[in-house]
Amino acid sequence: MKRQDYLSWDAYFMGVALLSAQRSKDNNTQVGSCIVDPHNKILSMGYNGMPTGCSDDRMPWERKGTPLDTKYLYVCHAELNSILNYSGGSLRGARIYTTLFPCNECTKAIIQAGITEVIYYSDKYADTDSTIAAKRMFDMVGITYRQYQKEEKELVLDL
Repeated sequence: MKRQDYLSWDAYFMGVALLSAQRSKDNNTQVGSCIVDPHNKILSMGYNGMPTGCSDDRMPWERKGTPLDTKYLYVCHAELNSILNYSGGSLRGARIYTTLFPCNECTKAIIQAGITEVIYYSDKYADTDSTIAAKRMFDMVGITYRQYQKEEKELVLDL
């Protein structure tokens, strides 16, 4: 008889997104994402960080200050990174697991890429204009989104 306490697909892919977030150099917010096809195959992953070739050591990571001296004009978000990291063709019909609800800019990329479902871990910026706009756009185009429901047994290795 097979084991019954294995991870669900949601727990597995959110675990990959959470692990990807740990690659972020951001000292305040680490975000990871994982894009999966309809057959539960991982297509791409990403995390929030500086664009390729922009030194993590020379770029600003501050949250406050003049715009050019903060991270916001430079950091590539996890969702956009995972879309840009994919080189296999179309993402139509895929779903994305992300540790933080996507901002309005990443939402536009998700829509344009043809991703049809968003599963998110946290929605801590739910009351911001960016998140409200993102949800409006998802609703308008019929992309479903749902908060990940943590399972009792997750990421426990019993080797």
